[in-house]
Amino acid sequence: MSDLFHDEPTQTGTLPKTAPLADKLRPAQLSEVIGQEHLTGPEGAIGRMVAAGKLSSMILWGPPGTGKTSIARLLADAVNMHYKPISAVFSGVADLKKAFAEAETMARTGKQTLLFVDEIHRFNRAQQDGFLPFVESGLVTLVGATTENPSFELNAALLSRSQVMVLHRLDDAALAILLARAEDIMERPLPVTADAKSALISSADGDGRFLLNQAETLFSITIENPLDPSAMAALLQRRMPVYDKDREGHYNLISALHKSLRGSDPQAALYWMARMLVAGEEPLYVLRRLVRFASEDIGLADPQALVQCLAAKDAYEFLGSPEGEVAIVQACLYLATAPKSNAAYKAQKSAWKLARDTGSLMPPANILNAPTKLMKDIGYGAGYAYDHDSADGFSGANYWPDQVPPTQLYQPVERGFERKIIERLQYWDRLRARKADPDAT
Repeated sequence: MSDLFHDEPTQTGTLPKTAPLADKLRPAQLSEVIGQEHLTGPEGAIGRMVAAGKLSSMILWGPPGTGKTSIARLLADAVNMHYKPISAVFSGVADLKKAFAEAETMARTGKQTLLFVDEIHRFNRAQQDGFLPFVESGLVTLVGATTENPSFELNAALLSRSQVMVLHRLDDAALAILLARAEDIMERPLPVTADAKSALISSADGDGRFLLNQAETLFSITIENPLDPSAMAALLQRRMPVYDKDREGHYNLISALHKSLRGSDPQAALYWMARMLVAGEEPLYVLRRLVRFASEDIGLADPQALVQCLAAKDAYEFLGSPEGEVAIVQACLYLATAPKSNAAYKAQKSAWKLARDTGSLMPPANILNAPTKLMKDIGYGAGYAYDHDSADGFSGANYWPDQVPPTQLYQPVERGFERKIIERLQYWDRLRARKADPDAT
C-alpha cells in the first residue's frame, strides 16, 4: 500500500486500530513501493532479480525514510526466502552467530535465508569481514541498508561481493501519493489547507516515514477549520535538513559550493552555502573553504579575492552570528563573480614535483651569500648582478641550479589581473633575451 518501514510482515487486516499509520500503510508487494521504480520496476535491477527468482547480495544505500527495510522484507517474500532482520545498532557478534546458525537450520529444510542488516555501516571492519564466508558459501543472501556512502563505510571485500543499489529521496510527487493513501486509509482528509499540505510535503525533505509521523499527529487533532501553514508549523516540529558534518552530506554540499563558485554561478553558490549554514555547519569551516578557493581557483587573476575572504573571516569573528554571516555572503559572491585561474595551484603542484625530483641541488654560486673569506674564495657570490644597478632594474641573471634548465612552472591565463602579469613576464623575457645576445634585434 505504500513504501514503509517495518521488519516483520503482518497482514494489514490483523493490525489493531491503535497501530501507527506507518504500519497500516506498509506495502504488500514490490510494485507498491513508492519512489524507487528505477530499482523495483520491471527494468530495474531488483525487478529483474525477482523476475529471475534469484537474488544476489546487495547494499541498499539511500536517505532515511525511503523504503530500504520494506524493500528487503518484500524481496524475501517475492522469492520465497526466510527473512532474518538484524540491526547493527543493537546487535553484536553473538547475534550474528545466532543468525548464521538459524540460516543453517533453514538450509537443512531447503529454505534459503535473506539476512537483512540495517545500519550495516555501524559494524566495524572485523565484523563486516565476518559476513564474507557465509555470503561466499551462499548460506545467506546479504541485504544491507545504509544511509552512508558504502565506498567510505564498508570493506572493499564486502562491496566486491555485493551490488550497491542507490535509493532516491522521495520527491514531492511520491510524498503526495503517500499522503493520499494515508487519507484513504483514515477515510478523511488531513485537516490542513492546500498550502499547508504543500508545506508539509516540503518539510519532510524526502523522508516518507517522517511525513507519515507528521500526518498522524495532524489526524489526531480535532479542529473546526483546516490549519494554514503558520498554524500547522506551530503545531508540528520542524524537520532539520539531513546533514551530518562528518559524513557524506558534508562533502557533497561543500563540493557543490566549490564547483558552483568555479563555474561562476553566484546564485547556485549562494544556495549551496545557505544549505550548509542553515543545516548547522560551522561558519568558520565555510570560510576556510572560501579562502582555499580564492587561491586555488582565482589566484592572481584577482588578487583581491584572498583579501576579501580574510576580511570576511575577520568580520565574522568580530560580529558573530547572525550579523557576521552577511560578510561570508559577500565573500562568496565576490569569488563567484571574480575571473578564474588555477595557474597558481598548478604552479604549486609543478614546483613541488620538480623539487622532489631534483633533490638537494645547490643554487648557482652567483646567488649564494659569502659571509666568510673562505666562502668568497671558493666562488660564493662571484658575478652576482644587483638588479637595481641595471638600467631596467632587471639583470637577467640565471637563478636555477646548474643541473636544472629554467622551467616555466607558473603559466598565467589571459583573464583578469593575470593578463597584466603575462605582459610583465613577456617584457622580462625580451630583456633577458636582449642581455643574453645584445647584437640580436
